[in-house]
Amino acid sequence: MTIIIAIFQAVLLVVCAPLISGITRKIRAKMHSRTGTSIFQDYYDLAKLWRRAEVHEGGSGLVSRLMPPIFLGCFILVAAGLPLIMQVCPVPLLGDIITILYLMALPRFMFALASIDSAGSYTAIGGIRELLVGVLVEPSLMLVLFVMALACGSTNVGIMAASVATLTANPFVAVVVAGVACAMACYIEMGKLPFDLAEAEQEIQEGPLAAYSGPSLAMLKLGVSVKQLVVASLFVAIFLPFGAAATLAPLDLLLGFVAYVIKVGIVLLIAAVIENSVMRVRYKLLGRYTWFVVGIASLSLVFLVIGI
Repeated sequence: MTIIIAIFQAVLLVVCAPLISGITRKIRAKMHSRTGTSIFQDYYDLAKLWRRAEVHEGGSGLVSRLMPPIFLGCFILVAAGLPLIMQVCPVPLLGDIITILYLMALPRFMFALASIDSAGSYTAIGGIRELLVGVLVEPSLMLVLFVMALACGSTNVGIMAASVATLTANPFVAVVVAGVACAMACYIEMGKLPFDLAEAEQEIQEGPLAAYSGPSLAMLKLGVSVKQLVVASLFVAIFLPFGAAATLAPLDLLLGFVAYVIKVGIVLLIAAVIENSVMRVRYKLLGRYTWFVVGIASLSLVFLVIGI
Protein backbone atom coordinates (compact mmCIF):
# COMPACT_ATOMS: atom_id res chain seq x y z
CA MET A 1 0.00 0.00 0.00
CA THR A 2 2.78 2.43 0.87
CA ILE A 3 4.48 1.78 -2.48
CA ILE A 4 1.24 2.71 -4.25
CA ILE A 5 1.09 5.93 -2.23
CA ALA A 6 4.72 6.71 -3.11
CA ILE A 7 4.03 6.24 -6.82
CA PHE A 8 0.83 8.30 -6.51
CA GLN A 9 2.75 11.15 -4.87
CA ALA A 10 5.45 11.16 -7.53
CA VAL A 11 2.94 11.09 -10.39
CA LEU A 12 0.79 13.75 -8.72
CA LEU A 13 3.65 16.21 -8.33
CA VAL A 14 4.92 15.64 -11.88
CA VAL A 15 1.45 16.11 -13.37
CA CYS A 16 0.54 19.13 -11.26
CA ALA A 17 3.89 20.96 -11.37
CA PRO A 18 3.26 22.66 -14.77
CA LEU A 19 -0.20 23.73 -13.57
CA ILE A 20 1.26 25.28 -10.41
CA SER A 21 3.83 27.11 -12.54
CA GLY A 22 1.06 28.41 -14.80
CA ILE A 23 -1.05 29.59 -11.87
CA THR A 24 1.97 31.37 -10.38
CA ARG A 25 2.63 33.08 -13.70
CA LYS A 26 -1.04 34.09 -13.91
CA ILE A 27 -0.90 35.63 -10.43
CA ARG A 28 2.19 37.59 -11.48
CA ALA A 29 0.38 38.89 -14.55
CA LYS A 30 -2.66 39.97 -12.54
CA MET A 31 -0.50 41.76 -9.99
CA HIS A 32 1.21 43.59 -12.88
CA SER A 33 -2.16 44.49 -14.43
CA ARG A 34 -1.59 42.17 -17.41
CA THR A 35 -3.78 39.46 -18.89
CA GLY A 36 -1.04 36.85 -18.96
CA THR A 37 -1.00 33.44 -20.62
CA SER A 38 -3.24 30.50 -19.87
CA ILE A 39 -2.54 28.55 -16.69
CA PHE A 40 -2.12 25.51 -18.98
CA GLN A 41 0.59 27.16 -21.09
CA ASP A 42 3.33 24.98 -19.59
CA TYR A 43 1.53 21.85 -20.77
CA TYR A 44 1.36 23.28 -24.30
CA ASP A 45 5.06 24.16 -24.23
CA LEU A 46 6.07 20.72 -22.95
CA ALA A 47 3.97 18.95 -25.59
CA LYS A 48 5.54 21.11 -28.30
CA LEU A 49 9.07 20.44 -27.08
CA TRP A 50 8.51 16.67 -26.87
CA ARG A 51 7.56 16.67 -30.57
CA ARG A 52 10.65 18.59 -31.68
CA ALA A 53 13.94 17.12 -32.74
CA GLU A 54 16.77 17.25 -30.25
CA VAL A 55 19.89 19.22 -31.19
CA HIS A 56 23.16 19.11 -29.24
CA GLU A 57 26.05 21.53 -29.25
CA GLY A 58 29.12 20.39 -31.09
CA GLY A 59 31.39 20.33 -28.04
CA SER A 60 28.94 18.74 -25.59
CA GLY A 61 29.46 15.21 -24.34
CA LEU A 62 27.84 12.48 -22.25
CA VAL A 63 27.36 14.71 -19.19
CA SER A 64 25.14 17.11 -21.11
CA ARG A 65 23.01 14.23 -22.37
CA LEU A 66 22.61 12.61 -18.95
CA MET A 67 21.84 15.79 -17.04
CA PRO A 68 18.13 16.28 -18.02
CA PRO A 69 16.88 12.81 -16.94
CA ILE A 70 19.01 12.91 -13.76
CA PHE A 71 17.73 16.39 -12.93
CA LEU A 72 14.10 15.32 -13.25
CA GLY A 73 14.55 11.84 -11.80
CA CYS A 74 16.13 13.02 -8.53
CA PHE A 75 13.18 15.23 -7.65
CA ILE A 76 10.73 12.49 -8.59
CA LEU A 77 12.49 10.21 -6.08
CA VAL A 78 12.29 12.90 -3.40
CA ALA A 79 8.57 13.35 -4.14
CA ALA A 80 8.01 9.61 -3.74
CA GLY A 81 9.72 9.48 -0.34
CA LEU A 82 8.22 12.51 1.44
CA PRO A 83 5.37 12.06 3.95
CA LEU A 84 2.89 14.25 2.07
CA ILE A 85 -0.41 12.45 2.61
CA MET A 86 0.61 10.33 5.61
CA GLN A 87 2.69 11.14 8.66
CA VAL A 88 5.10 8.35 7.75
CA CYS A 89 7.36 8.10 4.72
CA PRO A 90 5.99 5.77 2.03
CA VAL A 91 9.56 4.69 1.28
CA PRO A 92 11.66 5.00 4.47
CA LEU A 93 14.96 4.87 2.56
CA LEU A 94 13.96 7.93 0.51
CA GLY A 95 12.63 9.72 3.60
CA ASP A 96 15.97 10.11 5.36
CA ILE A 97 17.24 13.69 5.40
CA ILE A 98 20.72 12.59 4.30
CA THR A 99 19.24 10.89 1.23
CA ILE A 100 17.05 13.93 0.53
CA LEU A 101 19.98 16.33 0.75
CA TYR A 102 22.03 14.22 -1.63
CA LEU A 103 19.14 13.85 -4.07
CA MET A 104 18.64 17.62 -4.05
CA ALA A 105 22.35 18.39 -4.40
CA LEU A 106 22.94 15.99 -7.30
CA PRO A 107 20.76 17.92 -9.81
CA ARG A 108 22.56 21.16 -8.97
CA PHE A 109 25.93 19.46 -9.38
CA MET A 110 24.93 17.94 -12.71
CA PHE A 111 23.46 21.26 -13.83
CA ALA A 112 26.75 23.05 -13.16
CA LEU A 113 28.80 20.20 -14.64
CA ALA A 114 26.72 20.26 -17.83
CA SER A 115 27.34 23.99 -18.15
CA ILE A 116 31.08 23.34 -18.14
CA ASP A 117 30.67 20.43 -20.55
CA SER A 118 28.88 22.74 -22.97
CA ALA A 119 30.81 24.50 -25.71
CA GLY A 120 29.52 27.99 -24.85
CA SER A 121 30.92 30.36 -22.24
CA TYR A 122 27.45 31.79 -21.59
CA THR A 123 26.23 28.50 -20.18
CA ALA A 124 29.31 28.23 -17.95
CA ILE A 125 28.44 31.55 -16.30
CA GLY A 126 24.95 30.22 -15.58
CA GLY A 127 26.44 27.11 -13.98
CA ILE A 128 28.68 29.21 -11.76
CA ARG A 129 25.68 31.23 -10.62
CA GLU A 130 23.77 28.05 -9.79
CA LEU A 131 26.69 26.82 -7.67
CA LEU A 132 26.85 30.19 -5.91
CA VAL A 133 23.20 29.95 -4.94
CA GLY A 134 23.77 26.41 -3.71
CA VAL A 135 26.75 27.39 -1.57
CA LEU A 136 24.72 30.20 0.01
CA VAL A 137 21.48 28.33 0.77
CA GLU A 138 22.33 24.65 1.20
CA PRO A 139 24.28 25.08 4.49
CA SER A 140 21.20 26.74 6.03
CA LEU A 141 18.92 23.93 4.90
CA MET A 142 21.36 21.29 6.15
CA LEU A 143 21.66 23.02 9.54
CA VAL A 144 17.88 23.27 9.89
CA LEU A 145 17.38 19.58 9.12
CA PHE A 146 20.20 18.71 11.55
CA VAL A 147 18.45 20.71 14.29
CA MET A 148 15.17 18.93 13.56
CA ALA A 149 16.92 15.55 13.63
CA LEU A 150 18.30 16.28 17.11
CA ALA A 151 15.00 17.72 18.34
CA CYS A 152 12.98 14.72 17.11
CA GLY A 153 15.59 12.04 17.72
CA SER A 154 15.67 10.74 14.15
CA THR A 155 16.84 11.67 10.66
CA ASN A 156 13.65 10.25 9.12
CA VAL A 157 11.31 12.95 7.84
CA GLY A 158 8.26 10.86 8.74
CA ILE A 159 9.30 10.67 12.40
CA MET A 160 9.99 14.42 12.34
CA ALA A 161 6.50 15.04 10.96
CA ALA A 162 4.91 12.82 13.61
CA SER A 163 6.86 14.59 16.37
CA VAL A 164 5.80 18.03 15.16
CA ALA A 165 2.18 16.92 14.67
CA THR A 166 1.99 15.55 18.21
CA LEU A 167 3.96 18.51 19.62
CA THR A 168 6.61 16.20 21.07
CA ALA A 169 9.52 17.82 19.23
CA ASN A 170 11.61 19.64 21.82
CA PRO A 171 12.80 22.27 22.52
CA PHE A 172 9.80 24.16 21.14
CA VAL A 173 11.45 27.54 20.42
CA ALA A 174 14.30 25.89 18.52
CA VAL A 175 11.79 24.04 16.33
CA VAL A 176 9.85 27.23 15.58
CA VAL A 177 13.00 29.16 14.68
CA ALA A 178 14.17 26.24 12.54
CA GLY A 179 10.82 26.36 10.75
CA VAL A 180 11.30 30.04 9.95
CA ALA A 181 14.81 29.41 8.63
CA CYS A 182 13.59 26.42 6.60
CA ALA A 183 10.81 28.50 5.06
CA MET A 184 13.32 31.14 3.94
CA ALA A 185 15.79 28.56 2.64
CA CYS A 186 13.05 26.72 0.74
CA TYR A 187 11.89 29.99 -0.78
CA ILE A 188 15.37 30.56 -2.19
CA GLU A 189 15.59 26.94 -3.38
CA MET A 190 12.31 27.39 -5.25
CA GLY A 191 14.02 29.94 -7.50
CA LYS A 192 11.86 32.90 -6.53
CA LEU A 193 12.56 36.62 -6.73
CA PRO A 194 14.59 38.46 -5.52
CA PHE A 195 17.07 35.57 -5.53
CA ASP A 196 16.28 33.77 -8.80
CA LEU A 197 13.81 33.60 -11.63
CA ALA A 198 12.80 30.03 -12.40
CA GLU A 199 11.96 30.60 -16.07
CA ALA A 200 14.96 32.82 -16.87
CA GLU A 201 16.56 30.47 -19.39
CA GLN A 202 17.69 33.47 -21.43
CA GLU A 203 19.41 35.04 -18.45
CA ILE A 204 22.49 34.12 -16.50
CA GLN A 205 20.65 32.07 -13.86
CA GLU A 206 19.60 29.31 -16.25
CA GLY A 207 22.06 29.86 -19.06
CA PRO A 208 22.69 26.11 -19.51
CA LEU A 209 19.07 25.67 -20.64
CA ALA A 210 19.91 27.66 -23.76
CA ALA A 211 22.07 24.73 -24.90
CA TYR A 212 19.14 22.28 -24.91
CA SER A 213 16.21 21.66 -27.20
CA GLY A 214 13.47 19.13 -27.81
CA PRO A 215 12.78 16.42 -25.18
CA SER A 216 15.87 17.35 -23.12
CA LEU A 217 14.64 20.92 -22.71
CA ALA A 218 11.16 19.60 -21.88
CA MET A 219 12.61 17.43 -19.09
CA LEU A 220 14.57 20.36 -17.70
CA LYS A 221 11.58 22.70 -17.75
CA LEU A 222 9.45 20.05 -16.10
CA GLY A 223 12.24 19.39 -13.60
CA VAL A 224 12.42 23.06 -12.61
CA SER A 225 8.65 23.09 -12.00
CA VAL A 226 8.76 19.82 -10.05
CA LYS A 227 11.64 21.15 -7.95
CA GLN A 228 9.57 24.13 -6.81
CA LEU A 229 6.69 21.88 -5.78
CA VAL A 230 8.98 19.34 -4.08
CA VAL A 231 10.77 22.00 -2.04
CA ALA A 232 7.46 23.50 -0.91
CA SER A 233 6.23 20.00 -0.06
CA LEU A 234 9.38 19.33 2.00
CA PHE A 235 8.64 22.34 4.18
CA VAL A 236 4.99 21.35 4.54
CA ALA A 237 5.86 17.72 5.34
CA ILE A 238 8.19 18.62 8.22
CA PHE A 239 6.78 21.81 9.75
CA LEU A 240 3.09 21.66 8.76
CA PRO A 241 2.22 17.97 9.07
CA PHE A 242 -1.15 18.71 10.68
CA GLY A 243 -3.99 16.91 8.94
CA ALA A 244 -1.81 14.15 7.46
CA ALA A 245 -3.19 10.62 7.74
CA ALA A 246 -2.07 8.68 10.80
CA THR A 247 -3.34 5.37 9.41
CA LEU A 248 -3.84 3.71 6.03
CA ALA A 249 -7.62 3.91 6.26
CA PRO A 250 -9.12 5.23 2.99
CA LEU A 251 -10.96 8.09 4.72
CA ASP A 252 -7.80 9.17 6.58
CA LEU A 253 -5.81 9.10 3.33
CA LEU A 254 -8.45 11.18 1.56
CA LEU A 255 -8.48 13.76 4.35
CA GLY A 256 -4.69 13.77 4.35
CA PHE A 257 -4.64 14.40 0.62
CA VAL A 258 -7.10 17.31 0.95
CA ALA A 259 -5.09 18.78 3.81
CA TYR A 260 -1.88 18.51 1.79
CA VAL A 261 -3.42 20.28 -1.20
CA ILE A 262 -4.69 23.12 1.00
CA LYS A 263 -1.39 23.56 2.85
CA VAL A 264 0.78 23.52 -0.27
CA GLY A 265 -1.66 25.84 -2.02
CA ILE A 266 -1.39 28.40 0.79
CA VAL A 267 2.41 28.14 0.88
CA LEU A 268 2.70 28.60 -2.90
CA LEU A 269 0.24 31.49 -2.86
CA ILE A 270 2.26 33.30 -0.18
CA ALA A 271 5.47 32.65 -2.17
CA ALA A 272 3.84 34.01 -5.34
CA VAL A 273 2.72 37.19 -3.61
CA ILE A 274 6.17 37.77 -2.10
CA GLU A 275 7.86 37.06 -5.42
CA ASN A 276 5.77 39.64 -7.25
CA SER A 277 6.31 42.30 -4.61
CA VAL A 278 10.12 42.51 -4.81
CA MET A 279 12.80 43.24 -7.38
CA ARG A 280 15.53 40.89 -8.50
CA VAL A 281 18.93 41.14 -6.81
CA ARG A 282 22.24 41.02 -8.65
CA TYR A 283 23.82 37.64 -8.11
CA LYS A 284 26.99 39.21 -6.70
CA LEU A 285 24.92 40.67 -3.84
CA LEU A 286 23.05 37.48 -2.94
CA GLY A 287 25.32 36.81 0.03
CA ARG A 288 24.09 39.93 1.78
CA TYR A 289 20.59 38.46 1.95
CA THR A 290 21.34 34.77 2.45
CA TRP A 291 23.56 35.42 5.47
CA PHE A 292 20.35 36.40 7.29
CA VAL A 293 19.01 32.90 6.65
CA VAL A 294 22.24 31.36 7.91
CA GLY A 295 21.97 33.47 11.04
CA ILE A 296 18.43 32.29 11.82
CA ALA A 297 19.40 28.66 11.19
CA SER A 298 22.38 29.08 13.53
CA LEU A 299 20.10 30.67 16.12
CA SER A 300 17.88 27.59 16.06
CA LEU A 301 20.94 25.46 16.83
CA VAL A 302 21.82 27.75 19.73
CA PHE A 303 18.30 27.44 21.15
CA LEU A 304 18.55 23.67 20.74
CA VAL A 305 21.82 23.52 22.68
CA ILE A 306 20.58 25.64 25.57
CA GLY A 307 17.25 23.76 25.57
CA ILE A 308 14.64 26.41 24.83
